[in-house]
Amino acid sequence: MAMTLSEWESRFIAFLAQQPDPPDAAHGLPHLRRVVSMAKRISTAEGAALAVVVPAAWLHDCLTLPKDHPDRRLASRAAADRAVAFLREAAYPAAHLDAIHHAIEAHSFSAGIAPRTLEAQVVQDADRLDALGAIGLARMIAVGTSLDRPLYASNDPFCERRSPDDRTYTLDHVYTKLITLADTMQTTAGRAEAERRTAFLRGFLEQLRSETGD
Repeated sequence: MAMTLSEWESRFIAFLAQQPDPPDAAHGLPHLRRVVSMAKRISTAEGAALAVVVPAAWLHDCLTLPKDHPDRRLASRAAADRAVAFLREAAYPAAHLDAIHHAIEAHSFSAGIAPRTLEAQVVQDADRLDALGAIGLARMIAVGTSLDRPLYASNDPFCERRSPDDRTYTLDHVYTKLITLADTMQTTAGRAEAERRTAFLRGFLEQLRSETGD
């Protein structure tokens, strides 16, 4: 009897637990669960194939590299290779493997690969949505702390007189990436959620401004 998608999900989680290079605090199992949940929601709204979206969403970060790693843009391709090798060995339906590989490879912001399928668009949107809103801010601060970066530049916290530099200041990441993500959304459902979460980010910046006196 063929395994149900739910049964496969248990195998995906077990595979992730066996990986030799554990993800950082922002890319662990809680992140994956949120991305999978959002990907399912968008798939329902957009009519994407869950047999491609669900494994791609679970496995998209089965290999990760630190934010400051020189080969970070190549990580999504390596993750796609690792995921598909596992799925092939586990006898996941072969007809879906190419589409899953592409969805994983194209999810990454740093890779700059345009998603060619609806399923890849869904996975990309779901992953990027997790960088927005309250959870996105929390993840940003967690990563910045792990890299020992100050929260903001005390002489210009909101990048009004300088170019954003998120390799030096954590808050600058809002300006270099997060505030732009809504414009990169591929699906209607993803765009609507991104706009809601971006409004939260802008509200956070205004509150922070009032608390820092800038």
